[in-house]
Parts: sequence; structure tokens; C-alpha cells
Amino acid sequence: MKIPTLHTKRITLRPPRLDDFEAYASMVTSPRAQFMEEGLSRKDAWGWFCSDAAHWHFFGFGALMIEETGEETSVEQVAVIKDIDFPEEDLGWLLHETYGGHGLATEAAVARRTFAFDQVGLNTLVSYIDHMNTASIAVAERHDAVRDSHAPSPEPQALVYRHQAAEAL
Repeated sequence: MKIPTLHTKRITLRPPRLDDFEAYASMVTSPRAQFMEEGLSRKDAWGWFCSDAAHWHFFGFGALMIEETGEETSVEQVAVIKDIDFPEEDLGWLLHETYGGHGLATEAAVARRTFAFDQVGLNTLVSYIDHMNTASIAVAERHDAVRDSHAPSPEPQALVYRHQAAEAL
């Protein structure tokens, strides 16, 4: 499976590289990732990083690293994953703190969602978001995801936001 590179006006979404791991591990083990899972170790981060990349092989979708166009440094990632505990395919995003608040997560999520619908053939995605994660809730709502209170959730504190392909609306 060839992992795609996607381009928007301001960002490039590209395949993960091994040299992305240190920044990724720093991010997912930091307080910034508090709503994902508490107490992650560097070893846990390695498992997540490898799993996100392996999704491409197993499912035809997975993680892409986010770079500002023209830059060589990842500002983090956006992914469509199917975790073993997730009832549905999940669209998720995570940015380094200094890049938050500029619309990059929304831009990345819209590009990733569009690719999943148009190229992979999915017709719905969800985002599992901790009820206290107001920043991610705002990102989901900015790109027209709708809260689905009837959808099963992998964790009791997670809200489910549903994304639908245009033809499914």
C-alpha cells in the first residue's frame, strides 16, 4: 500500500518517518495528550506510533504527519484508525501546543476525512473525544461533525462525533 501525501493551502500531510518518533513520543507522553490516555510511557508511544503506521498495511488508512507547507518538521499528526477497542473507524488529530489555535487541526482533519471518503471508500467516521477536551470538540464542530449520542463509545467519558460523506447526507 502506497501511503499518500496530501496537500492543502497551508499544510502537507505525509507518511510517518522513523525520525518523527521522538517528537511524537514527546507529544503523546506530555500533558497535552491528557485526554488520549493517562500515564503513557515512551514504550507505549512506540506501540502507538507503529500501530498508526501499520494501519495502512492492514486497512488502507492510517496516520499522516502534519507539516506546514515548505517546512520539514512535523507539527504532529492526523489519523483514521480502527483500534481494537473502537466500535468504528476514528478520525483523530493531535498538534504540538505551539501550533494550536491557528486552524491547522481543522484543515488537517478535513483533508484526512475527505481522503477517507473519496479514496478509501468509507462513508462515515467518528471522532471519540473526551468530554473535557473542549479544543478537540471545537475542531470536530468546525468541520461539521455532529454529536451522536446513540453511537457506542470505547470509554464512558468519550463523546462520539460523527462525520458523514457528502453523498450520505
